[in-house]
Amino acid sequence: MRFALFLALAHLRRRPLQTGLALLGVGVGVAVLLAALSLTNGFTGGLVRATLKAYPHLVLFSFTEELPPLPFHPEVEAYAPFAATKALLTRPAEGARGPGVDFATLVGLGEGGEGLYPELGLRVEPGGIYLGAALQHALGAFPGDRIYALSAAQERVELRVLGSFRTGNYLLDSAYAFVDLGTVERLAGLRAQGYQVRLKDPWRAREVGWALADTRFFPQSWQDTQRTLLEQLALQKRVLGILVFLIVAVAALGVANLLVLKVVEKTPEIALLRAMGASRLTVGLVFALEGVLLGVGGVLLGNLLGYLLGLYLAWRPVDLPGELYFLTHLPVEMRLADFLLVSGASFLAVVASSLLPLLRALRVQPGVVLR
Repeated sequence: MRFALFLALAHLRRRPLQTGLALLGVGVGVAVLLAALSLTNGFTGGLVRATLKAYPHLVLFSFTEELPPLPFHPEVEAYAPFAATKALLTRPAEGARGPGVDFATLVGLGEGGEGLYPELGLRVEPGGIYLGAALQHALGAFPGDRIYALSAAQERVELRVLGSFRTGNYLLDSAYAFVDLGTVERLAGLRAQGYQVRLKDPWRAREVGWALADTRFFPQSWQDTQRTLLEQLALQKRVLGILVFLIVAVAALGVANLLVLKVVEKTPEIALLRAMGASRLTVGLVFALEGVLLGVGGVLLGNLLGYLLGLYLAWRPVDLPGELYFLTHLPVEMRLADFLLVSGASFLAVVASSLLPLLRALRVQPGVVLR
């Protein structure tokens, strides 16, 4: 083992430029892959955070006509009774401003509603409404304006615009508005449908939902209602990872090319070693160790470069056009799991690429070469 390691290190040191380029190729591939995954994580996290600014972590629908009290759970941060309905919002023409009209989902919140969405700063009061930023723009409404909500049952309620909110998720900003629970009851004849719940850790919504569920409630977590979005983001990350991993595969082929050239160059030495009594296993171990050393070195270099690149992108984030995306810059979220997965896959790719030169070295026939 020591003899094989000595020869492997000697081979790598003999051609420092080729060895350095092979290490750099693997390292750059690993670093680019880690940076791409970190940016994807940041984008996904940013979109989820934007969505949860105005979307409940957990909804508990009541099976009973009278809304029962909510059971205690230490993960619950805030909760409020709610009812939601679709309505046509209209703003009458005033002065030089023409009328405005648009459909929206009205979410009526009862006592405790202010604590559900602290980032929005809602102060819902009877007869008032908070509009999503895009919905406000479509209606041409400003704080203090009068608008009317018309239900499918032809009930009409006059509301005063209290303000607007912006989550960054256009689907919410263009179609959601918050009112008090009494407004939805008058408009659609609905009583409280259940509770909207805010949790300390939104990713535990399913677990908490089933813990709170009994014969009186049916739980619905945000992961269930936003399943399509989460699946699309996960698919995007997988596709991006596969595409960028091709860079590592190309670098692994470079390692294979380097080792094949070494086998061709060292064929006489291999034959001499075999003639002096070295076994096939020893000869194969030399080139296997070269592949392992290049793999380990390239992966370590790639992890270092990827970490430094992630720090740089966090310090100087990539700017995004605010009118097209919900983020003005692309955040970075580095995860240990990604580093471990990329390191393992890249190392296996480099080691697998060394199998071809290893097999070629094992097929060297000392008698034929020495003759």
